[in-house]
Amino acid sequence: MSNYTKSTNFAVKDGLSSGTAAKRVRGTEIDDEYNAIAVAVATKANTNNTALTGTPTAPTASASTNSTQIATTAYTTSAITAAVPTAAQVNAHAYPVGSVYTSVVATNPATLLGVGVWAVFGAGRVMLGAGGGYTAGDVGGATTDSHSLSVNEIPPHTHGLPLRHGGGNGTSPYYAVTHEGSYFTSNSTGGGAAHTHDIMQPYIVVYIWKRTS
Repeated sequence: MSNYTKSTNFAVKDGLSSGTAAKRVRGTEIDDEYNAIAVAVATKANTNNTALTGTPTAPTASASTNSTQIATTAYTTSAITAAVPTAAQVNAHAYPVGSVYTSVVATNPATLLGVGVWAVFGAGRVMLGAGGGYTAGDVGGATTDSHSLSVNEIPPHTHGLPLRHGGGNGTSPYYAVTHEGSYFTSNSTGGGAAHTHDIMQPYIVVYIWKRTS
């Protein structure tokens, strides 16, 4: 587009003495001015439904601008760059301090996620949801996969001992009574040799980390 520039210096003409020929405005001068105005108007953008061509420019708005003014590509680029978070920023929100991260890879999460300080957590233990009498951070249970039962841990029970008629010294499995085929019941006990049984739930081993800062 072009700007309108006057071809005739009307101020100079006004300063000339009356009757001077150059003081008069001629028809060609008026025609030149109207033609210049017409070209300038024709090449200017409309104020409504403007369709710009070429490479129009405009002032670049500041990053804090929030209005209906036109934004240049400089503003758009900087705004988009500022609005798009980095992967580390996203991970910082996804894994705040206190978060637990599990993986089958031994690499420290600080390297994988690009954020935080992480410490090995819960070695040899499975996780249990907080509540129901359990507080986050509490530990308990056994870490071995079997346990030897003591006498006190065996359910109470009794044993029936067979008896026979006749003599006996009281040390054999049979005790003399007057009615053969009778039984008597021993005192309640949980005796017997201790044995082991499996107490581990099915498991799969993973690396567990906790973000500390």
